[in-house]
Amino acid sequence: MLKKVNTALLGLAMTMGLSSAYAAETKKVDVLLIGGGIMSSTLGVWLNELEPGWSMEMVERLDGVAEESSNGWNNAGTGHSALAELNYTPENKDGKVEIAKAIEINEAFQISRQFWSWQVKNNVLKDPRSFINSTPHMSFVWGDDNIKFLKKRYEALQASPLFAGMQYSEDPEQIKQWVPLMMQGRDPKQKIAATWSPLGTDVNFGEITRQFVGHLKAQPNFSLKLSSEVEDIKRNEDGSWRVVYKNLKDGTETQTDAKFVFIGAGGGALHLLQKSGIPEAQEYAGFPVGGSFLVTENPAIAEQHLAKAYGKASVGAPPMSVPHLDTRVLDGKRVILFGPFATFSTKFLKEGSYLDLLTTTTTHNIWPMTKVGIKEYPLVEYLAGQLMLSDEDRLNALKEYFPNAKAEDWRLWQAGQRVQIIKRDEQLGGVLKLGTEIVSAKDGSIAGLLGASPGASTAAPIMLSVLEKVFKDKVATPAWQAKLHQIVPSYGTQLNGSPERVAQEWAYTSEVLQLTPPPAIGQMAAPAQPAAEKPKAPVSNPSADMAL
Repeated sequence: MLKKVNTALLGLAMTMGLSSAYAAETKKVDVLLIGGGIMSSTLGVWLNELEPGWSMEMVERLDGVAEESSNGWNNAGTGHSALAELNYTPENKDGKVEIAKAIEINEAFQISRQFWSWQVKNNVLKDPRSFINSTPHMSFVWGDDNIKFLKKRYEALQASPLFAGMQYSEDPEQIKQWVPLMMQGRDPKQKIAATWSPLGTDVNFGEITRQFVGHLKAQPNFSLKLSSEVEDIKRNEDGSWRVVYKNLKDGTETQTDAKFVFIGAGGGALHLLQKSGIPEAQEYAGFPVGGSFLVTENPAIAEQHLAKAYGKASVGAPPMSVPHLDTRVLDGKRVILFGPFATFSTKFLKEGSYLDLLTTTTTHNIWPMTKVGIKEYPLVEYLAGQLMLSDEDRLNALKEYFPNAKAEDWRLWQAGQRVQIIKRDEQLGGVLKLGTEIVSAKDGSIAGLLGASPGASTAAPIMLSVLEKVFKDKVATPAWQAKLHQIVPSYGTQLNGSPERVAQEWAYTSEVLQLTPPPAIGQMAAPAQPAAEKPKAPVSNPSADMAL
């Protein structure tokens, strides 16, 4: 009898011991960041500024941060500010060029410039040249209709101080001064036109991410878990979230309870939002589109081109097909990329699974996906055509921008995957959302970012929108307001309505980030939209690129 009692007590003790050990393994944090890219790291830096006492943990599936879409080789590194991207200024049926979306994109990038400047001043980001470099942004077109459109676009943008300093030319000699490489071997009879802005930038988002995470790792309340894949996300009874993740090296499982979870996992965000079970995630599906670039690292070629030159999508092609010839500074070396050429894979991440598309398809989103597939048939045709391109086809596309290009100088590089959003729509069944969307639970305890364009260049304002959405009460406090204005001096202001403020912020950020000094705005006409009115995107055809 005594032996049975002892055995029972031993079993109870072991059970209690195991329970205690299990409980001890459950770490508690204020914030859990899923994904080690530009979005999560930017949000981490924002929160560390606003609430330095909050505990944070970052979980990344790969062996290092910034190895997926944020990696410099997996995107085009454009500081998207609508200086060159023609798809941000659609032409209406009446021939009028809409600039509201361009203003919105440019305003967002001004927030990024101010945010990065603050981080440089506070030694969070180091040498600015390591992550951002002045690179003129150009639009380059040929053909009467395209030239007419570009001139109208240029004239429309003159109404905004955000586009001051932009020049327009149809003179081959002038364009040759801007981009000599693109004029070599070009037919002198070809009609061409270009706009040129000195305010463009090339940005290494991978480097920004690494420096941000390096700073966060130095904080006592931050921990980074690499090679760790999230397997489950469940809500606890107290409203917090239990996140279970597995170490891919040794197979051990860990769980963390977090008051707030942010899913900044790029293409992996949709699957994780679905795992959380929040009803808001049921509204979405995703369609993966990859991109490849032709790359040259030949210094004799690279040194002749200093610009990001954007063209215009061919007639009938979707906006995401806009080609561009880009100067990049990667790994301390100047290179040129041309593309993107669309690729297709069922993976949602470059290092993802071929089952990604299948596992995110549910009974809730299959119908919206079907409707979009029918409605967006031209996109399907475009992708099919891109997949059939030969090496010669790609070289010929490059020659439209660099006539003297030789195949031996270029190699094809597979960049990152992007997941275009498909959202359920009551009237249309489903719509293709070309942009980024913040998806969050009603109580703001969990949020994720879906979509692609304009992507990393607007990480700072997008994460600011996350703060405003999930920490609404905190954002309204005097303490947070003061800090937000300290970091982003123009916070809450529409710069488009204030030429003086534009000049002030340009001068400040150009000096701190070591960028080309801004042009004198001078006596400009009043902007087309009043300061109090937030610009709205035009109700015309959706426009976006692959954010590559």
